[in-house]
Amino acid sequence: MKKFLNSLSYGLCESDVKQSFKSILRELLNLEVIKKHKNTFYLNNSFVFGTVDVSNKGIGFLQALDKDDKKDDLRIDDLKGANYGDIVVCKILHSKKKKTFARVVSVLYRARKTSLVITKAFGKNVLATNFKTGLTVPIKASAKSLKALPLGTVLKIENANNEVIEVLGHIDDEKIDEKISLALFDKNEDFSLQCLKEAEANGDFVDVSMYENRIDLRNMNFCTIDPVDAKDFDDAIFYDSDKRELFVAIADVSEYVYPYSALDKEALQRGFSIYFPHKAVAMLPKNLSENICSLKPLEDRLVFVFKLSFDENFYLIKEELFEGIINSKRRFNYDEVDEYFIKKMDLKEFNYLYELKKLSSILRKERLKNAFDFRTKELRLIIDDKHNLLSTRYESDTPSHQLIEDCMLLANKAAARLIEKGVFRNHGAMDIKKVKKLLVELASIGIDVKFKADLREFIKDIQSLANELNLRDEVDKLIIKSQKKAHYSSSNEGHFGLGFDRYTHFTSPIRRYPDLLLHRLLKAKLKNDEKLFSYLLLDIDDSCENLSILEREADKVALDFMDRKFARWAKKNIGKKVMATVIENSHICIAKLDDELKGALLYINNTKELNLLEKVLLEISDVDIIYAKIFAKFIKRCDNV
Repeated sequence: MKKFLNSLSYGLCESDVKQSFKSILRELLNLEVIKKHKNTFYLNNSFVFGTVDVSNKGIGFLQALDKDDKKDDLRIDDLKGANYGDIVVCKILHSKKKKTFARVVSVLYRARKTSLVITKAFGKNVLATNFKTGLTVPIKASAKSLKALPLGTVLKIENANNEVIEVLGHIDDEKIDEKISLALFDKNEDFSLQCLKEAEANGDFVDVSMYENRIDLRNMNFCTIDPVDAKDFDDAIFYDSDKRELFVAIADVSEYVYPYSALDKEALQRGFSIYFPHKAVAMLPKNLSENICSLKPLEDRLVFVFKLSFDENFYLIKEELFEGIINSKRRFNYDEVDEYFIKKMDLKEFNYLYELKKLSSILRKERLKNAFDFRTKELRLIIDDKHNLLSTRYESDTPSHQLIEDCMLLANKAAARLIEKGVFRNHGAMDIKKVKKLLVELASIGIDVKFKADLREFIKDIQSLANELNLRDEVDKLIIKSQKKAHYSSSNEGHFGLGFDRYTHFTSPIRRYPDLLLHRLLKAKLKNDEKLFSYLLLDIDDSCENLSILEREADKVALDFMDRKFARWAKKNIGKKVMATVIENSHICIAKLDDELKGALLYINNTKELNLLEKVLLEISDVDIIYAKIFAKFIKRCDNV
């Protein structure tokens, strides 16, 4: 959408207009926003495309899509129903006081179809305020019906007309949090009846006789290694230590989800599964994600397999991709495999895991010559049946995690080598602006490092100094924060963080749509079906851009839910003194909870003089449940405690 609109500013040839944008083009012509000259469309003067920003006072501003456009950050005189994040076309208005304003002519794309509001009392009246902006919303409901609802009722409304489409529940109910987090980002948990029927039509078991052309690997002792609470199993592994052959088998979702089917359209719209502490909001219905596609133990399953062969020095010498059938013989979890690695227990037919661990260590050591070893820990929340937060824990990068990661990286790299255009996972190097900010942050905590043009050497110098000061974990987080976000693209740009020239996502088609799309492309490639390959590439640039957005949204939903659980806990603990670590001290001061519970963000409201990474004692002073924010009062520094 943004690329299409920007092209109108410079002239767009009629033959280059995609079918999906022709209706918008007709609307722009009718509104006289654009003109046509010699089969080329141009944007008329005094019009500009942009995204809407809305202040907490309800004032709208326009951020031009074209970064070279000097009409950026215009105050919008008339929003015409546009909401935050919407893409609009505006007419430029010049006032007598030489001030420039903008008026929304048309909303071209709504960032959100729906919004959340909560009922509040204003004098004798009951009104609704928007969850994100705090602004009063004139919803389409009678005063009588609003008064019938208890104050604090959360409603989902249609952005186009402000009609109430769902009553989510009351803000004081802990179980409403997941509904709020999903609704804030237009995410839906339920599948349509058509999607469910398509999923159920695949049955509950694999009839092997139907797949004579697949390579039968059911005699091999494949296993899966996943978190203890996992329900969908994308990948299984087997290692023949005598032949030095590693088999990475991935659930063949593309065998069940056909392009442009109802299931496929829904999966594309979701993009990714969303993981809460107590459940998953899956990209695919459970009959697929947790049954026929999932590589469950002792069940025949269809897979897409990479066979990776190594020489006696453990150099990769051959990669083969094919469709197969496996029967995973055992389901392991990470914790038990780590225990086996320590105790060296006899795993019988799975003893190959010990040899695979050696291979993994060799591969990792070689990979880290060009990549980075970041000490990251993933925060996990434990909640009870009533959705109360009980505890938190950090999931470390253990040997079992590393083993699976190295196997998946091999498969992902191998897949990337098979295509020139398709779906790539790219990650660019840090830009100079972020490097400068990182240097300032490092200097504030006593790490004085000289910049190097070779960013890999530069980062490794930082990590070396951080090790000396026993600040490695904290500094790694600062480095990661300063890097660019990884994204999906139809062309390869390399992966800076992993140190790979080519990289893609192949190994999680149950929970990531890019992997499913890649599987289809690779199958077309294996069959030398150029017509199908080209067909699958239709609108691939837009698909990759949209999938990058959906990925970030899925992460935001999970983080929003965590913030809400922390806010609920803090509400019950106002006045409690807690330990925390300062993680932001530029414009506002934010600390991360580092007490019995860990990970919550605390906004410190009575000081800005604290140092980055400083340990502090805070007192929880207030909580905003709607915005899921915790406010705290600074008590004292605790570096010497």
